[in-house]
Amino acid sequence: MTQTVKPSLSHSPIHRTVLNNGIVVLVAENPAADIIAARLFLRAGSCYEKPEQAGLAHLLSAVMTKGCDGLSSLEIAEQVESVGASLSADTSTDYFLLSLKTVTSDFPEILALTGKILRSPTFPEAQVELERRLTLQDIRSQKEQPFTLAFEQMRQVMYQSHPYAMSLLGDETTVNSITRQDLVQYHQVHFRPDNLVVSIAGRITLTEAIALVEQVFGDWEVPAQPLPILHLPQIPVNPQQRLKPLQTQQSIVMLGYLGAEVSSPDYAPLKLLSTYLGNGLSSRLFVELREKRGLAYEVSAFYPTRLYPGAFVVYMGTAPENTRIALEGLWTEVDLLGSTEVPASAFQAAKNKILGQYALGKQTNGQIAQIYGWYEILGLGIDFDSKFQEIIAAVSIDDAKAAASRYLHKPYLSLVGQEDAINGALG
Repeated sequence: MTQTVKPSLSHSPIHRTVLNNGIVVLVAENPAADIIAARLFLRAGSCYEKPEQAGLAHLLSAVMTKGCDGLSSLEIAEQVESVGASLSADTSTDYFLLSLKTVTSDFPEILALTGKILRSPTFPEAQVELERRLTLQDIRSQKEQPFTLAFEQMRQVMYQSHPYAMSLLGDETTVNSITRQDLVQYHQVHFRPDNLVVSIAGRITLTEAIALVEQVFGDWEVPAQPLPILHLPQIPVNPQQRLKPLQTQQSIVMLGYLGAEVSSPDYAPLKLLSTYLGNGLSSRLFVELREKRGLAYEVSAFYPTRLYPGAFVVYMGTAPENTRIALEGLWTEVDLLGSTEVPASAFQAAKNKILGQYALGKQTNGQIAQIYGWYEILGLGIDFDSKFQEIIAAVSIDDAKAAASRYLHKPYLSLVGQEDAINGALG
C-alpha cells in the first residue's frame, strides 16, 4: 500500500508518491522519446562528513559502482554497457546522487541493478585504494590551478568550521585516513529508504514507475535507529583576506560575500544580482571591466543554490600589473549595487536570462528528473519549480538594492598570483 500525494499545482507534470518505507517517488511521464532517466538522491553529501573525514562522500561515490553483492566492477560495467545505458554516482555538499538513463525496455533491468548497488555495495579494497590514488592526484592537480586555489581560500576563510569550507575531494591528510570500514559505516548510517528520493522521467506511466520502484525497493526496511540529525556550526561573518603567492601568468582576484540559503526571501534578489553582474557577455562586469577597460582575461560572478547560506562570488583573471586596479574595479561594481538602482532595462534582461536558461534546463528527461529530485531533497517541494519562476519575476529593483545593502558589503578577499602583484594590490 502506498500513499500518493498529487501536486497542488494542477499543471505540474510531476506526481509525488511516498512508499510505506518512506521512499519519495517522483514521476514525470514524457512519452516524446523512447528514453527513461532516473535520479536517486540521498541526504548524504559532504555536509554529513566528520571534518577529519572530508572527502569520504566523494570517495564513496567513486567506489559505489565498483562492486555490489554478487557482481564485480567489470560485471556491473558490462551489464550497463551491453544495453547502451549510463549509470554513475556523484556527490555534492547537500546530497548524494545516483544517475541512470536507458531506453524504455531496459529500464527495469538497470533500475534493479541500481537498487543492488545502492543497497549492497561491497567497496572492494582494491577499488578503494585505486580511487583514493585518483582522488589524491586530483587534489594535487588542483594546487596548480589559480582559480581553484583562490576559491579554496575563499571557502575556508568564509565558512571556517562549517563543512562548506572544505573541497568535496577533501585534502591529502583526510583522504589518506579514510578506511574501507569508514565507507561501510557511512553507508549504513545514511543509505536507508526514509532518506531516499527516486525521481523518474520518460516514457513510463505513474502506475508502471511505482510498481517498478516497489519491486526493487519495497522490501527495504527502515532501520530502528532514527535518521541522524545534522548539527552544523554557525557561520561567523568576519570578512578577512587571504593571499597565496604563485608563479603564474595571471592574478586571480576574488571577492566573496556570505549570501542567503535557498529558502530565504533574499535568495531570488541575490540570484538576479549575480546574473546581472556576471552571467554572459552582456553582463555588467564583462562590459565594464573587460570590454571598456580591457582589464580581464575572464570575469564573472556566481551564487550557487545551497541548503545553507551560499557564497556570492565575483572574480577576475587579470595581468599581474593590473591586479590592484582590477580589485578596485570589482569592488566598485559590487558596491554600486547597494547605493544605486540597477537600470530597469538591465534588470529585466537579467530576469529574462534567468528564466530563459531555467526553461532550457528542463528539456531532457535527465534534466527533468534532476531538477524535481533536487528540489525534493532540499526540502523545497516539487511546487518550487513554479514558485522559483514566480519569485524571480516578482523581485523589484528596490528588493535587489535592499538585498545588496544587507549582504554585499565588506567582502572576503582571496588573491592568487605573483607575490609582488598581489601584495601591491593591498598597498
